[in-house]
Amino acid sequence: MMNIMKYILIILTLCSLISAQTQTEKPMKTIIKTEQAPLPIGPYNQAIAVQGHLLFTAGQIALDPKSGQMVGTSIQEQTKQVCENLKAILLASHSDFKYAVKTTVFLKNFNDFVAMNEVYGQYFGDASPARSTVEVARLPKDALVEIEVVALIP
Repeated sequence: MMNIMKYILIILTLCSLISAQTQTEKPMKTIIKTEQAPLPIGPYNQAIAVQGHLLFTAGQIALDPKSGQMVGTSIQEQTKQVCENLKAILLASHSDFKYAVKTTVFLKNFNDFVAMNEVYGQYFGDASPARSTVEVARLPKDALVEIEVVALIP
């Protein structure tokens, strides 16, 4: 009986040490902010890193990071700017497109799918993540496309 109590005490001590170490290593939620991507236009952040391992970006539209103005009038131009904005956020988070595990693409017009997909493929390449693509009635600032990413932080 005494040996069992010793083991229980050792296990409880180890659990306590592990818990204390985990709490001091990294905050559970870290706000990601970079001036290389458009600043939020509402009460949200560009991205949130969870325990330094998983990144959730806000949906990005084709805003120029410096001027805050929409870039391009075609789906190709806007998709390129959206991907450049996402690239800046991923890099600020120490991640990259190759670590993306899930994206959601919002299109104003699903007839733009093929053209959007061509540009999207240039950024995500062969390591493309799982993806959902939906048509929506309207996007902020009347954008043609909005994309959000969930990625690993290696």
